[in-house]
Amino acid sequence: MAIAHLEAESESVSFTDLSRNPKGVAARAAALGRLRVTHRDAPDMVLTTAARAERDEENLTTASRLFLALMKQDDGAKALLLALPEVFPWVRHLDAEEVRAFTVELLEALSDAAELGAGESVHRAIISWRATARINADPEQLRESLRPLETE
Repeated sequence: MAIAHLEAESESVSFTDLSRNPKGVAARAAALGRLRVTHRDAPDMVLTTAARAERDEENLTTASRLFLALMKQDDGAKALLLALPEVFPWVRHLDAEEVRAFTVELLEALSDAAELGAGESVHRAIISWRATARINADPEQLRESLRPLETE
């Protein structure tokens, strides 16, 4: 999600460019807002200004708090539950209780990301619930997952 957005809007430079011309690369990053730094032997990095990073964190915190507040109201919770299939089409393979559990876990993870900097929890919640939906969508996998485990 965010990664695809970043790739679409961001220019990039190599790590070698950064090491050879740090002032020029920093100026370019400041002008663009963010700049992808590619590295042959390591994951890419993103160079941005502190002000932009702080604004992004503030935006995440605001959105997280707004969604948590909505979940506390019946109409807000209903709206979030109705919007979920548009954002995550695979939730159609979850039953109503699983959709509620996913929503709560996702919002708690967003809160952790915003308040604690624990962004990995959002990704983990999404991929684990998507895996559950994938199993539910395949009758054979679902049957196998419900089979009691053999004891030793």
